Amino acid sequence: MELLDAHFVPAVDGVAYGLLLFVVAAGLSLAFGTAGVLNLSHGTLYAIGAYTAAGLSDGTWGGLLLGLGGGTAAACAAGAALSAATLPLAGRGHLAQALLTFGLALIGGDLLIQLFGADELPVHLPVALDSSVTLLDHRYPAYRLVFIVVALLLAATGTWVLTRTRMGAAVRASADDPQMLAATGHNPRTVHTGVLAAAGALAGAAGALGAPIIGPGPGTSENVLMMSLVVIVLGGLRSLWATFAAAVALGEVQTLGVAVVPGLAPYLLFAAMAAVLVSRSRSAQPAPAHIADDPGPDLMDRLRHRLAPRLRPVGRKGAAQPATPGQGAGVRAGISGPHRGAGWKRAAPSLTLLGLLVALPGVLDPYSISLAGSALALGLLAVSVTVITGHAGLPTLGQTAPFAVGAYATANLAAAGWTAGPVQIVLSALAAAVFSVLTGAVVVRARGTTVLMITLAVGELTGAAVNQFTSFTGGADGLVGFPPTRALWGGEGMTEESELYIYTLVVAVVAVAVTLLVLRSPAGKLLAGARSAEDRMRASGHPVARYLLVAHLCAGALAGVGGSLTVTVQQYLSPADVGFEIAAFALLAAVIGGTTSVIGALAGAGLIVITRDWVAGWWPGHGELLLGALFVVAVYLLPRGLVGLRAAPGRSGPPGDARLPVPSSSPGGGPRR
Repeated sequence: MELLDAHFVPAVDGVAYGLLLFVVAAGLSLAFGTAGVLNLSHGTLYAIGAYTAAGLSDGTWGGLLLGLGGGTAAACAAGAALSAATLPLAGRGHLAQALLTFGLALIGGDLLIQLFGADELPVHLPVALDSSVTLLDHRYPAYRLVFIVVALLLAATGTWVLTRTRMGAAVRASADDPQMLAATGHNPRTVHTGVLAAAGALAGAAGALGAPIIGPGPGTSENVLMMSLVVIVLGGLRSLWATFAAAVALGEVQTLGVAVVPGLAPYLLFAAMAAVLVSRSRSAQPAPAHIADDPGPDLMDRLRHRLAPRLRPVGRKGAAQPATPGQGAGVRAGISGPHRGAGWKRAAPSLTLLGLLVALPGVLDPYSISLAGSALALGLLAVSVTVITGHAGLPTLGQTAPFAVGAYATANLAAAGWTAGPVQIVLSALAAAVFSVLTGAVVVRARGTTVLMITLAVGELTGAAVNQFTSFTGGADGLVGFPPTRALWGGEGMTEESELYIYTLVVAVVAVAVTLLVLRSPAGKLLAGARSAEDRMRASGHPVARYLLVAHLCAGALAGVGGSLTVTVQQYLSPADVGFEIAAFALLAAVIGGTTSVIGALAGAGLIVITRDWVAGWWPGHGELLLGALFVVAVYLLPRGLVGLRAAPGRSGPPGDARLPVPSSSPGGGPRR
């Protein structure tokens, strides 16, 4: 009783925080479980409601109600717009949705900052709510008690609407059997839009009501999104009451847990999330509804189809002439057919890129050279994502975990006097490989969206460890001041940008060359077979799980090399360099390149660094807006990446290229047999 009395206020705070998370997570559960949209911009919908409510609050009851109505309506409209934005991606899987909605989140976050400023906004409550009341001999904020009551009413109302009304029946039918829903006269697309609008309204209402608890400010949307993802994973998608229980438990861990066991609280959330994802079977979750079985050709296909007749050779009378056998062979060789110069044509992009990279120090200023080195380091991370996502078929949002292991290993080796570059590279790659073996045992058992969630949990757990083990990582302050890297034993430390760039380029070329050799070897063909025909591979006696684990190990080592190069180029390291945003950038770089193109991943990483650090310099303060636009454009216009631009009309892409892997339908996807 004494322990309960000592932590009474944190326990009640946990209930309030849990109910807030439940309202937000209920909207995310609707979007994911019913509309089939993995919405990584859901935290931004919360922020829209919170910022709107804070901006309209003036200390009166009218201002409070106006803020609640305005925030809910604004987020509802944003949810409906999100429905229109995601419809062209129907049938392309959750990975494309995740990238698109993350880009929209970056754009929305930038616009909110432009409208409301970068500082946290105060919320002005009515005098009656901006006070304390006595609760079991403890003083407690009155507003939080009112919020608990209102949140319970929202939960009860939402449950009643979903389970007891015709509208709720239509929503449930859209998730279970959209074809039957259409046969009853309901338009699945209309229901889809309504569901996402309702999800946005829930997030906006939670933001407006929760603004005095979690005020609108930098990092709010990301924190709310991560907590909501944990809630729906722990609670599942079938039962709102299970989601409710998971949200309240999570709230208690975040408040009471921090007060009782502060050292363990940061790990409990994502560790529980990863454990549930690994153990839950696919059948425990509903399959989301797709609005159309056939999404139709993508935008670039349509453009090629329209231009194809104009680009064909024509005769004297303007009629299209068939290509001669020699011409046909030459045209097809660039895409699928081997011919006399096929090898050189295949190597031309790589040689061209290498030539450009070698020439950069002679034409760029020191700052731009430094950016080029950072792009190469990020490029190796993107290549590791390509190996896992494109070649192994395991879409990942957590490859920054081994990247962080390699980066912090290099920083600590340098601080201990181990400054020889080869030593740093090898030991960092080895540490990242060991880490990948330990985490790969759970990653390779899952598939599809479950992999996204598990790797996200691994990345967040690694981020929590970075902030906890300050003696090794420097915590939030990061690491700086360690000796510069030496290219070889006995040499001087590299401090000039051109020296660092040449060193980074040499290491990157060797790493990429080894990666290409492995992927084009019989081992790479076995990996491709495991991705595209796993059942047949298993029936033939191949240990598919072992192949995937080896691929995960090698990709982790490659990410560790990228982390090591990042430290060498930057000469400092902070948690932001290994966070979720970097993981999303690496995944986008792989998608821009074509998911299976190693050289394309490097080009994609270069495009991201140019946009983030160079182009954004011309428009200060709008880097996130530009990056968000890059996400949106890449998802819409480059569904097969840069290599897909060479595809002929009517073809899905060149050999070895693939669309984004289509993940399984829910976060409950289980292991393959």
